[in-house]
Amino acid sequence: MKFSVIIPVYNRADEMEALLESLSRQTAPGCFEVVAVDDGSTLPCGDVCARYPFVRYYWKENEGRSIARNYAMERATGDYFIFFDSDCIIPQTYFETLLTKLPLPDCFGGPDSAHESFSTLQKGINFAMTSFLTTGGIRGGKVSLEKFTPRTFNMGFSREVYERVGGFREMFSEDIDMSMRIRREGFCMELIREAPVYHARRMSWRKFARQVYVFGMSRITLKTLYPGSLKAVHCLPALFLLGSLFLILTGIFVSPWWLLPLGVYTLALFVSALVADGLKVALYAVPAAFIQLWGYGFGFLKALLNGRNEAAEIEIRKGANE
Repeated sequence: MKFSVIIPVYNRADEMEALLESLSRQTAPGCFEVVAVDDGSTLPCGDVCARYPFVRYYWKENEGRSIARNYAMERATGDYFIFFDSDCIIPQTYFETLLTKLPLPDCFGGPDSAHESFSTLQKGINFAMTSFLTTGGIRGGKVSLEKFTPRTFNMGFSREVYERVGGFREMFSEDIDMSMRIRREGFCMELIREAPVYHARRMSWRKFARQVYVFGMSRITLKTLYPGSLKAVHCLPALFLLGSLFLILTGIFVSPWWLLPLGVYTLALFVSALVADGLKVALYAVPAAFIQLWGYGFGFLKALLNGRNEAAEIEIRKGANE
């Protein structure tokens, strides 16, 4: 069994060094290659990649991360393709764990977590992205409100899947789109809880808000591409945003008691993060959770009210030409 690790990168040489160093320490080192594609970086990471003999490095003109992943798959030699983001750190036993799971499912993924070396902001954002209280647990590998959908920070599928389904489309939430196409073709898809990655998410509050806003918009794109794919759980952040606005305005103009539900939810977030990660992380986790839910909800509502957004139309035209 040979794995091809696919990594698109754009001006992230420092992140690549941390990622490749973690891969160099794997307890099952001989079972994988790394195909790294520099997508038009002005600060290439070729020198970093050259220090690791298991890496094949390519530089190409900038066309987007999905096209970079497809470029890598065309050159990969493995039986399975494994996808990591450049801001991930891989636990030492990751590939050893996969080997104990043979035969592997057609498509699989694992949870994401926060490494002890991460900053308090990174840990707070990680809590917001993985907690059952915010996302329903879809990234944390525990109880989930939604059917498991692998994402490219920690995703794998077989060469057979690639040959039948094809590569990624250049769009927001391209990994969810790929997972839907894989499931539609009848392939099995599983969560491997024992194979997490540490996802650094090196961002500011502003970048995080922008990211979740785009996630909300892309959910409507996916609804347009896959009628019937929108579930009630996907609407919850938008309902939370509208409910928050109602409670805040009513609390200001009618009675402060209307703010009690938000206070209870805030306390639940704080206590949950406090128990899991300590006081400092809890102080960051609460605003991160509200930014995530409000940002996603705003993007969702904006795209929904606009109907078929521009991104959806572009992807529909692409699909018609495939």
